[in-house]
Order: sequence, then C-alpha cells, then structure tokens
Amino acid sequence: QIKDVIQYLFQIQAAVHGYAGNQTRNELVRLITDLSGSLSTLSRDASTLATQIPPEVIGYVDEGRNPDIYTREFVELVQKNNQFLKAKGEAFTGFRDALADEMVKAWPEMKKDVEEVLQGSKAAEAVVKTNGMSV
Repeated sequence: QIKDVIQYLFQIQAAVHGYAGNQTRNELVRLITDLSGSLSTLSRDASTLATQIPPEVIGYVDEGRNPDIYTREFVELVQKNNQFLKAKGEAFTGFRDALADEMVKAWPEMKKDVEEVLQGSKAAEAVVKTNGMSV
C-alpha cells in the first residue's frame, strides 16, 4: 500500500511537470482521487499493524536526520555489548575451571562433587549455545 502511495505521488509529479491542458487536468484529478483512496486505505489498515517504532527513530525523523543513522548506531552498540558480554562469559568460564581445579587440589575428597557441578554448568552452557545465545 505504501508503494501505491509512492507510485501515485510519482505519477502526479510527472503529470504536473508535463502539464498539457484539459487532458492532463483529468488525469491529475483521477490520480489525486486514487491517491486519496490509497491514503485512506493505508490509514485504516495502519491501526491493525503491530508495529512499534522506537521513539528515538521518530526523534531522528522529526529533527530531519536520517533514521538509518540511528539503526547503524544501534547495531554498532549491540555489537559492542555482545563482544563485551562474550568476553565476560569467557572470563567466567575460565574462572570456573580454574576454581574447580583449585578446589580439587585443596579438597581431593570433593572431586566427584566438583565434576558434577562442572558437568551441569557445561550442559547449561551447551543449551544456551544451541538456542542461539552466547555465553
């Protein structure tokens, strides 16, 4: 429907640019009527769409800025945070393994319990990875 609106606007622009009297006038009336109907349909159907536009994007548009800039900045921020969280998860994994080694050295009688905990945490890690999340 948005494509229809854009197409009508383009056709109206072309008709206005090449105005040639009554024939063009009738065509303009038809195009504007079609545009009005298309906008009405779009307006009516828009309320049924489940779209959520972040207020920041609306702010970018209101300020005359390109919303693609917001998207690019958002993606860069998400990538940065993902890298940070990945490094943090890897650090915790290393700490977990080092702690387990030290606990087994300090309390050899707890080796079986430590191994069970390690197996449980590694299984949980595998579940998280198969669900598309990183640790």
